[in-house]
Amino acid sequence: MNANDLITVDPEVLGGTPVFRGTRVPVKTLFQYLEANYTLDEFLECFPSVTRPMACKILERSESALIAA
Repeated sequence: MNANDLITVDPEVLGGTPVFRGTRVPVKTLFQYLEANYTLDEFLECFPSVTRPMACKILERSESALIAA
């Protein structure tokens, strides 16, 4: 999975907010849920259009970006 497989930025969808591809779920919502002490399972239950592999890959890429910085 590359970044284009995971995230879409389209001015016609939520004003260009980065969303999980094929959904209207902002990527930042995943981080907001985790910051608020919700589990990944709870996030996925609330947003069934986001798959576990998509969410995990976003988290892995975020970790890699932070470590590389």
